[in-house]
Amino acid sequence: MGCGEPTPRSLSSLEAKHSSTSALEKLVKDFLRQKIFAVVGASREAEKYGHKIYKNLKAKGYKVYPVNPKTREISGDPCYPSLAELPEKPDVVDIVVPPPVAFTVVKDCKALGLERIWLQPSSESQDVLRYCAQEGLKCIHGVCIMEESDKLA
Repeated sequence: MGCGEPTPRSLSSLEAKHSSTSALEKLVKDFLRQKIFAVVGASREAEKYGHKIYKNLKAKGYKVYPVNPKTREISGDPCYPSLAELPEKPDVVDIVVPPPVAFTVVKDCKALGLERIWLQPSSESQDVLRYCAQEGLKCIHGVCIMEESDKLA
């Protein structure tokens, strides 16, 4: 789970969802203009993408909340067990967990009124993407937030 080339399946669904590159670019720019991010699947293990994404976004000046029910802190920062327990509402939820977990997280986002969802490569599934579309959630998938934010830096 994390970054790298999208899989053929995610690339085809990415192309279907974002009919033009400019539509995807506009969505990415909208997401990256936001200030507060939650990284669901943030990890204490430095080699994992959940850790890399958390650190990368913080280094770029974003306010970032790590979310992982299995840990209490990451790099000295408090880690939250769920989106509902964050001290403030994030503008963007970046999801770095397997598809079955991602589906639950996306449902939580809807229930909490969180509408910008970034599914890291390998976190998406057709069920998750269909749910996002049906519920009117803004969703980016098939591209890595670190790579996209580096392009704008």
